[in-house]
Amino acid sequence: MTEKSYDAIVVGGGPGGYCAAIRLSQLGQQVLVVEREYMGGVCLNWGCIPSKALISASSLAHHVQHAENMGITVSGLNVDVGKLQAWKGTIVKKLTTGVTSLVKSNGGTIVMGSAKLTGAHTVLVTKEDGKTESFVARKAIVIATGASVIKIPGFDIDGKVVVTAREAVSLPKAPKTLVIIGGGIIGMELGMMYQKLGSKVIVVEMLPQILTGVDPEATRVVQKRFTDRGGEVLVNTKATGCKVKGSIATVSVEVEGKARDIEADNVLVAVGFKPNSADLGLADFGVKTDQRGHVQINEKLQTNVAGVYAIGDVTGVPYLAHRAMVQGEVVAEVIAGKKAVWDFRAMPSAIFTDPEIATTGLSEKEAKDQGKTVKVGKFPWSVNGRAMALDEAAGFAKVVLDAEQNQVLGVTIVGPEASDLISEATLSVEMCAYAEDLALTIHPHPTLSEGLGEAFKHALGEAVHVMNKK
Repeated sequence: MTEKSYDAIVVGGGPGGYCAAIRLSQLGQQVLVVEREYMGGVCLNWGCIPSKALISASSLAHHVQHAENMGITVSGLNVDVGKLQAWKGTIVKKLTTGVTSLVKSNGGTIVMGSAKLTGAHTVLVTKEDGKTESFVARKAIVIATGASVIKIPGFDIDGKVVVTAREAVSLPKAPKTLVIIGGGIIGMELGMMYQKLGSKVIVVEMLPQILTGVDPEATRVVQKRFTDRGGEVLVNTKATGCKVKGSIATVSVEVEGKARDIEADNVLVAVGFKPNSADLGLADFGVKTDQRGHVQINEKLQTNVAGVYAIGDVTGVPYLAHRAMVQGEVVAEVIAGKKAVWDFRAMPSAIFTDPEIATTGLSEKEAKDQGKTVKVGKFPWSVNGRAMALDEAAGFAKVVLDAEQNQVLGVTIVGPEASDLISEATLSVEMCAYAEDLALTIHPHPTLSEGLGEAFKHALGEAVHVMNKK
């Protein structure tokens, strides 16, 4: 049998994989993408994109329902979840079709099937009909297989009552009661979305706070809004099991040593992700992984085996689509012989709770843990004209500086449009800017962005719209 050969074979068609394939093609490389399920990966099909579509729609409905103080009164508002799901589906289809077209239009080839590496330059693909085909990579194989949800003992996923994030973005109706196991990003994003559609939501978190790793000041703003709307947060709580009878689940938890049973229409298990590396055959020829299965890489995204590279979630945290996308472009340039490395100072993260949280660089705690002497500036949205006009005045912008030089170390924003505001902050960390650079930058008025400028002025003791520290 004659094996087809390509300069590079990319295993996985998610954000990292398709970006790598497109950039490789742009650089004159012959590329094959092997995808086992659907182009676009988790992000486009049941992760980032569909969840944000649902979050946007539920937020719109909620704002309309609660705009009395603006003089807007609405009666008889109805959310047709079926039509909402159909609308979400059109977005997913448009984007997945788009990335498929881009890969092919740039000269790449796509083969659907499950891939297994049979060597540093060969990939065996098993297609849906069970037939196999082997391909040769003349220069490189790029592992871009992403990650999948973690399942926990005592919670059997049936896809109807007990679900993961994959099924949670496609429920036919909002559950009357939703129990979420895990108060991380996915749990809180989807929980607050369903809360706006009328669900009673209970979050069970084993650790002391929701959104572990995020500045506690920011998480408190989100938790207050969640509980003010009737949500319940159980921290330091262990989920011990779940029994389903008919269409109702009974979740057993242990809160401070006391047992409690909670009935729910749906249970969302959202305790995290694990890398998709187990079935790739990596151990057969010595590709190193860590204890959790993450493929180990260097600054050129190379594994320890020559010719084999890895990008995205399969290489470790943070599990972020934009991290995978940039790594995809970098690995393409490395393979094409350009001088490129995976190097960054700031990795932004956006959490689409209500209000949003966005972070970049170091938090105040992280900076102090590194032994840095820090200076902090804060600006509350409660005194920002644009935030008031949006009726979204909860939260703040918080900046962390090196106290000696006023260099920007990190920024945390909790409030309206935080996911968009964080880009300016990310640039400031990436370019090693100083607080003065941001404070002297003229921000348009009235906007949310001027609040970030004021936060930097506050750190310098020069804010004019909020009292400075004495």
